[in-house]
Amino acid sequence: MATLPAQSGKYPALPTGGKDYQTFFFSQLLKLPVCAEKIDRRVGRLTDLVFRVAEPYPEAVGIYIEHEFGRPTELVPSEKIIKIDDDAIFVTPQPEGQPFAPFKDQPGWLLLNEHLMGKTILDIDGRRTEVVNDVHLLFSKGRMLIVHVDISFNGFLRRWGLGRLVRAKDQFISWRYVQPLSLEDTGNKDSVSLSVTHKQMMELPGEDLADALETLSGKEQQAVFSALDNEKAAEVLVEAEPRAQRQLIATLRGEKARNILSELSIPQVADLFSVLPHDEMVKMMSLLPPGDAERIKAIISDRESAASALMSTDFLSATKDAKAGEVLRDIRASKRAHECITYVYILGSQNLLMGVVDLRDLVLAEDQVALGDLMAAPVVSAQADDTREDLAEMFAKYHFGMIPIVDAHDNMLGVVHYKDIMRGLVTRARL
Repeated sequence: MATLPAQSGKYPALPTGGKDYQTFFFSQLLKLPVCAEKIDRRVGRLTDLVFRVAEPYPEAVGIYIEHEFGRPTELVPSEKIIKIDDDAIFVTPQPEGQPFAPFKDQPGWLLLNEHLMGKTILDIDGRRTEVVNDVHLLFSKGRMLIVHVDISFNGFLRRWGLGRLVRAKDQFISWRYVQPLSLEDTGNKDSVSLSVTHKQMMELPGEDLADALETLSGKEQQAVFSALDNEKAAEVLVEAEPRAQRQLIATLRGEKARNILSELSIPQVADLFSVLPHDEMVKMMSLLPPGDAERIKAIISDRESAASALMSTDFLSATKDAKAGEVLRDIRASKRAHECITYVYILGSQNLLMGVVDLRDLVLAEDQVALGDLMAAPVVSAQADDTREDLAEMFAKYHFGMIPIVDAHDNMLGVVHYKDIMRGLVTRARL
């Protein structure tokens, strides 16, 4: 179970240790069997938890159980809860095995699954910030309280049965900062208000986040994707399956779309656009600089695109006399994108490609060692008119992170990245 963060201010202190309390996430309790004293005397499964909104923390009214086949619902009063284990919730049975009273909603009651889970959290200015992915609960001496909403991707992953992907830290917002919905019309609202601005971006590797997003329905997928910054959103688009790519792109508008696309390389945008319906592709193409749009059109229309259309001119280079220490300092100061920092190409007059230094060798070298003494030569390179398939064969053979592109005189023109070629082939193979 999670550790309860410290509380402060006018609110009474919550327990922070000992055996008198337990903390749970709502996702851990949802659908757990509810049993009358013994595991083999099942009453039903927890469908929702009912709370009465109160200061400082809402307190549980009971366990809501919904049955199939038209059987009436049941509300197990919270005072009937004996204990909560990992595999079941145990309650005091009704006399003579009678069912509990049917659930009847009351003013001021809050159902976690129906009213809170998956809702978008708004700050005081009404701007979307986060999504309620889970609810953090405290159970102590027969009382259960809501103490936090969980906006982390841990909560998001637990909620959708993807707990194996949890890597980020929990991110909680104390309940005292969350204004509950107007419960009388909560069914018509998709948001919860924040009483203070809260801006915490979610952190998860792009490929894991893409996998998780693909499990969500449209509204939920849009809400989470819209909360990502441009760089993370671009990462997710590249890693997502074609169907999810189409869904996510459909939610993008104007400047947001332009900013996300600017984070991608030309080949990545081409692969992304290649899975779109024609009308959608034309609309997205209009957001790009004319030169980039023409290159992308050429790549999409020609599966055998030339290396010159696929290459990037963003790469690291130095002379053979440059010292290792100086080059490392220049790299650190340059704030270059991490994708470019793999190799340092050694260039002579007119950008003649003379050799290459792997970044690992550069980091391990003494500061005064010249790059000419570290470089490997000759360098595996491709010609400007080599095709995408030619490049794919080279990457498969040599396993380099990038391959330099040269002209007929071995003057360096640019580089092609592994992910831009091999990812594109994988994407098309899925179609």
